[in-house]
Amino acid sequence: MNFFGTAVTDIGIVKKTNQDSACVKVAETPESGHVAMVVLCDGMGGLAKGELASKTVIERFVNWFEREFPKRLQSFNWDALKAEWSKIIKEQSFKILEYGKSEGINLGTTLSAILIVNGKYMIAHVGDSRVYRIKDTVEQLTEDQTFIARELKKGTMTPEQAAVDRRRNMLLQCVGASKNVEPAFYFGNVVPGTMFMLCSDGFRHVLTNEELFMNFRPDITTAQMQQNSETLVETVKSRNERDNITVALLKCM
Repeated sequence: MNFFGTAVTDIGIVKKTNQDSACVKVAETPESGHVAMVVLCDGMGGLAKGELASKTVIERFVNWFEREFPKRLQSFNWDALKAEWSKIIKEQSFKILEYGKSEGINLGTTLSAILIVNGKYMIAHVGDSRVYRIKDTVEQLTEDQTFIARELKKGTMTPEQAAVDRRRNMLLQCVGASKNVEPAFYFGNVVPGTMFMLCSDGFRHVLTNEELFMNFRPDITTAQMQQNSETLVETVKSRNERDNITVALLKCM
């Protein structure tokens, strides 16, 4: 299986800094052929130095992919990998939390990351950035770790109430701003002709699933992936989204 990825990030129309960060990594390995990793982090809006938190986590995952991951492929095991990613996330959370205490500031970040090896994927998730799978339909693979999502799941709030509730951005946990972080993990199979999309909440708030499918269906060309991403970012800005805006795509061929 081959992969092609792209990422677009934009400061948006209001904020003075872009607190989102993303990376797309694809490599060819002797043991498993082509492998891919995409990581997206949304530094917490309203918290000091959110951009530092998101970049710190991204850099740690890039370092892992380039230096540590090749060794894991020699005796590959998903359970061991899940444990390793969980440890990395908790270590990064503690590191950011301690830095914040030393500086007298609060900072944190969401995390959504996907790794594809040997036709299978693993997703690690903290917060309310999202991972979608786009094939015949648009399918959200992650569950938002927010107050609103929890209340909707419990049935104590209607979708209509949630749409106007001021607490829509209230996270249940995030990397660096929560004392104890427990990432959620998701696993599944990957077939050629699938598009994975990772995005910050600033990208998805004002877009419909129909718009996502029309622009990111798996049969678009690699050039269109970049072009359509940029077009949708401008669409989001034109609809007065106030947050930073980031979307990353990974096409599986």
